[in-house]
Amino acid sequence: MNSGSPLHPERQNQTQSVVNSPQSPKLLTQVRNKMRLLHYSIRTESAYVDWIVRFLRFHRTADGNWQHPSSLGGPHISEFLTHLAVERQVSASTQNQALCALVFLYRQVLELDPGRLDGVRAKGPERIPVVLSHDEVRRILEACPSGSLVRLFCELFYGTGMRLLEVCRLRIKDIDFQRRQILVRDGKGEKDRVVPFPDRCLEPMRQQIERTRELHQSDLAAGYGSVWLPYAIAEKYPAAAREFLWQFVFPAGRISTDPRSGAFRRHHVHENSVQKLVRAAVLRAGIDKKVSCHTFRHSFATHLLESGADIRTVQELLGHSDVSTTMIYTHVLQQGPMGVRSPLDRL
Repeated sequence: MNSGSPLHPERQNQTQSVVNSPQSPKLLTQVRNKMRLLHYSIRTESAYVDWIVRFLRFHRTADGNWQHPSSLGGPHISEFLTHLAVERQVSASTQNQALCALVFLYRQVLELDPGRLDGVRAKGPERIPVVLSHDEVRRILEACPSGSLVRLFCELFYGTGMRLLEVCRLRIKDIDFQRRQILVRDGKGEKDRVVPFPDRCLEPMRQQIERTRELHQSDLAAGYGSVWLPYAIAEKYPAAAREFLWQFVFPAGRISTDPRSGAFRRHHVHENSVQKLVRAAVLRAGIDKKVSCHTFRHSFATHLLESGADIRTVQELLGHSDVSTTMIYTHVLQQGPMGVRSPLDRL
């Protein structure tokens, strides 16, 4: 299951049924409050609540009554995880997300030890990442109209190694034209890092920021113009939400309602929209590989290592906590310790 996906309407109805039950309204409210206190994203919050509802539904009594999770424990969690792996045949990442949601419920909200978890665990596949060649990257960029938004997205993915959501969430203040660098705020694991700002992106980025400035001024004139701010910045600096430097570099096409506060704001462009644009460019380029926005990140790392960059440097640029995560790219190098020449070519 993708933690970034909103709840399906059917699941929303199912969640609502649990919320309206005698036992659960306070529980789910406690879960949401705790997650917001710990600064979890709205996507993770939705996913965790969904898994908790599924877990409670799975352990309903024979007469259909809900059981409070305090009356359940480790064996019940293990049974649910086994059900996901064996009967539902979910992926390892999906099962792991369900486990994280339930452990969070017991340890952070209920302050209980769930005990030993012995359920069947789905095994994650050990896959080598798909990497584009230099020529394939060039073909995709050429398939994007000059000056287009999709071209800038592809150049940022490949030129900086940023993740999809990291690009979508860029704010004006994080772009440093003088130092030729981009500050990635609250990346995976809530870590900040600095990535290089490619020279060929400078002018397209200036043009994009000017378009965003015009849109922001239009929003202000219409009585809007505020943007979501992380943590307590909005309370500490009430006027900051309307300042241009806090606006997203790539704003959404329309103003929407904040799912938590109900405020009308212009959020950043939705990642699904970016994915569709990139996929269309890949098809136009005639690339017969399964290419996503993340493929450019894989290519960024691999090509840096091919050019002789130190793996620790690449680790820092990618924002990996452990160098072993970065080591996966050594398996796709054309040269190096994992590279061999086929004996057929020696004949």
